[in-house]
Amino acid sequence: MTTPYHARYFAHEITRQGGSGVERLSRSLFDACVDLNPHQIEAALFALRSPVSKGVLLADEVGLGKTIEAGLVLCQSWAERRRRILVICPASLRKQWEMELEEKFHLPAVVLDAKTYRQFRKDGDSNPFFRDGIVICSMHFASSRSSEIRLVFWDLVVIDEAHKLRNAYRQSNKMGQNIRWATGLWCGHISSGLRCYL
Repeated sequence: MTTPYHARYFAHEITRQGGSGVERLSRSLFDACVDLNPHQIEAALFALRSPVSKGVLLADEVGLGKTIEAGLVLCQSWAERRRRILVICPASLRKQWEMELEEKFHLPAVVLDAKTYRQFRKDGDSNPFFRDGIVICSMHFASSRSSEIRLVFWDLVVIDEAHKLRNAYRQSNKMGQNIRWATGLWCGHISSGLRCYL
């Protein structure tokens, strides 16, 4: 039975999906708490309309809001029910990503590190990466758990500070090679997801 509350909720969710251009993005940002600049909107729209390339590089100057741009893409993906999302970043930025997603975009996220990973496994979760929701982990943790990450068909992968993975095509860069293999970057892994590199 659908109550008036449920009907209103479903109507709200339907209006957040679809559209094109700025209209597509504005619907998902209805509840966001962020002051946007035009270049951030353009960057997010560029990322959202680049599905053929399977990846975009967001490379603004320091302090111009690359995290906000990626957050806009995350928010839109979430609104469109594409909720298998992975954020790989330096360990020092994990909590910042979690806080910004919660405070600015009202998106739930879990930081997956050795401690939370063990707890999920203890609770009976065979692959803690396999969940509908935003998973945030460090580059080193992603590298060490690459075989589990590879099992998930991600809707969106965001790699923050991606320049730290430069030369990932070289065999000597083990961390870059592992993340590249795990997320299907440049190696023919079949996935429908988008990649954002910051």
